[in-house]
Amino acid sequence: LHWAQTPYSAWALFLIAFAESSFFPVPPDVLLIALAVARPTKAFKYALICSAGSVLGGIVGYGIGYQFMQSVGHKIVAFYGLADKIEYIQDLYQRYDAWAVGIAGFTPIPFKIFTIAAGMFKIDFGIFILASAFSRAARFFLVGAFIYIFGPAIQRFIDRYFDLLAITFTVLLILGFVLVKFFF
Repeated sequence: LHWAQTPYSAWALFLIAFAESSFFPVPPDVLLIALAVARPTKAFKYALICSAGSVLGGIVGYGIGYQFMQSVGHKIVAFYGLADKIEYIQDLYQRYDAWAVGIAGFTPIPFKIFTIAAGMFKIDFGIFILASAFSRAARFFLVGAFIYIFGPAIQRFIDRYFDLLAITFTVLLILGFVLVKFFF
């Protein structure tokens, strides 16, 4: 939060979003919210910076999984105690491919696990980029929009109910795609 008070705040946001998508445990939402609350008129700019950093960091995570899973990737996954999740994630990728990336990119599930696993399981890179960009932008622009529209008062609401809001949006998103698939 200290970074929100410095002239380097946008760079800090970008770097945290970048790192969180590949190896760092702290989500960028806290700094995004702090910056957007401090300057609500720049909320969408901060959401864009956060989205760009996250997608570019996701590319690094994909690269770790694709090229360095044996030497680096397993160590990162083990460090966070998530090795048992790899089989589950592999199953999700085999069944849902880009949907797994898209859902993980929006929800509070650690995105780095999915970026590394996407490279490890060698899912289509173009699909990975599109799903990452869409889901991360949706997540961060939703936070930015709430703060832009409702101002600083929404910060407490987002802090308290972010997981519930993310899950609700994800369910609605999936239902929307199911409706499109079956009715169009």
